[in-house]
Amino acid sequence: MSFVRRMEPSKSRGIALLGLLFVMLGGIAFAQTGGGVSTGKAGTAVTDSQHRPITAGGYTRSGDPVFQDVTRAAGLAAWQHHVGAKERTLISESLGSGVALFDYDRDGWLDIYLVNGSTVEAMSAKAAPLHSALFHNNHDGTFTDVTMAAGVGNERWGVGVIAADFDDDGWPDLYVTNMGKNRLYRNNRNGTFTDVAGIAGVDLGGWSTGATAGDYDGDGLLDLFVPGYASFDFAHPPLPGANTVASNTCTFRGVTTFCGPRGLLGTPDHLFHNNGDGTFADVSAEAGVADKPGYYGLASLFVDLDGDGFPELLVGNDSTPNYMYRNLRNGKLQDESFESGFAVNGEGRETATMGVAAADFRNSGELGLATTTFSDDYKVLYDGDGKLGFTDTSVSAGIAELSTPFLSWAVGFIDFDRDGQKDLFFANGHVYPQADQQNWGTSFAQRPLLFHNIGAGKFHAVDAVEGSGLARTLTARGAAFGDLFNDGRIDVVINNLEGPPTLLRNTSSDTHHWVELQLIGSGKSNHGAIGARVFVTSGGLRQRGDVLCGGSFASSSDPRLFFGLNDAALIDEVQIVWPDHTVQTVHKLTADHIYVISEADHSVNLQPAN
Repeated sequence: MSFVRRMEPSKSRGIALLGLLFVMLGGIAFAQTGGGVSTGKAGTAVTDSQHRPITAGGYTRSGDPVFQDVTRAAGLAAWQHHVGAKERTLISESLGSGVALFDYDRDGWLDIYLVNGSTVEAMSAKAAPLHSALFHNNHDGTFTDVTMAAGVGNERWGVGVIAADFDDDGWPDLYVTNMGKNRLYRNNRNGTFTDVAGIAGVDLGGWSTGATAGDYDGDGLLDLFVPGYASFDFAHPPLPGANTVASNTCTFRGVTTFCGPRGLLGTPDHLFHNNGDGTFADVSAEAGVADKPGYYGLASLFVDLDGDGFPELLVGNDSTPNYMYRNLRNGKLQDESFESGFAVNGEGRETATMGVAAADFRNSGELGLATTTFSDDYKVLYDGDGKLGFTDTSVSAGIAELSTPFLSWAVGFIDFDRDGQKDLFFANGHVYPQADQQNWGTSFAQRPLLFHNIGAGKFHAVDAVEGSGLARTLTARGAAFGDLFNDGRIDVVINNLEGPPTLLRNTSSDTHHWVELQLIGSGKSNHGAIGARVFVTSGGLRQRGDVLCGGSFASSSDPRLFFGLNDAALIDEVQIVWPDHTVQTVHKLTADHIYVISEADHSVNLQPAN
């Protein structure tokens, strides 16, 4: 059956502007299923042949497994995420945390950082503190916990993480967001880190979520954007029945749940300009991105959407309109959220946006976007025109109907079968344990979704084969994507609410070719080349890849660019538009290698084997 009303693509931006009118008038354009969150209309429960909700069923017995769960074999299962109480009576206990994939010791292999939550008891020193975890890649398929030696335990109520070289010394640092003060772990280049957030002026306080890094003003240094979620007082928590919370914001489908986010006071967003001396300046207000309405920010991403060499800023907000800020190239950003079509979906409704991804999924040279939403709402795919205009094509693309019962958090465009088309991965898990006691057609733990890009803007759901990673039911939150085993396949690491993480190793049966590019900026461009645009031509196909940081809920993925090449064994041309606008062209590279390309001397080298 169909869960969503078909919308003609040409009308979706007009509907977005109509949504702006409703917001300005203080109204809600469409009926909601619950007071606390923004969703679509409640749908009829969808179950499989064994009467399981489709979110925890619908498996097939044969097919390509695509992903295998290797968490235990990799040595990750001993660490566990914890947050709050299992009853989930507070919204603070529902968000969970993110994950970063980055090469902290520069040995050529991705390491894993997993953020942990906390409890009221631990925060008040009545219980032992919880620790985040750094796992070192051993190059043999296993990982070793080096958290204590590295000094990155966090020991706060953790939410998100991004990895980026903020001091531009060639070594990636970590920025960890929390409920409470944030951390900026400076990489000491010897396997250890030092928290310099207070000195740098980026520790904040309050409730920070999915940060992003990018050089918004083109000075060669990475700046930092941190969304704010909601005001939360542990001494006076927003409980159902409390006189500080409207009762209709503590229900979903008529069932009592935790309260929020609607009904809670939103907190500002923050843009920090990198001063180049180890400190940052808060320029949120003067840049125009302070979030005066107080929306509930969960995800953010700096990305150049119009190709002028200056990144725009996307902010995914929970149950309130999303932001799209145009970069005016003078240190200011202009809110064009509704004009762009990104503020709401094609039905004119704000969504509960947890994650944002950007990629050229049509191989047109222009970026499209994908966002995650609550259950009872389809996940949104926006086609971009390269001029900051976006059209909701979720229905015609084929992702809307199946995705509606799922509550999705992290999202990524990944070419899992290396055919040169960017596929779409969603990590899912509900926030209400009550879902397992109701006939909603959804479940608390949910299987991931993978949509195969079949070209022309169309996607087809990949079967969840019994026993494979796509058939694992998870309480997923953050997820990051990257080639963890340096074998030319994109893997997924998921940080689950309450329990061990999940490492899904890509075991697709395809035999296609591939190439990965690690870019090193010259100093005029930031060292990690965040913001670079790369165009790879091979076998008659031209693909685009962008070096980005953040977006997927509270998480940070492999900074290397990955391109599936289908059957082409030779790359005809690689064109790099560096963040300082320098253009470099490389010809005739052999496929199935990881290359390191330096802007300073234009060198192209194979990544050393370790």
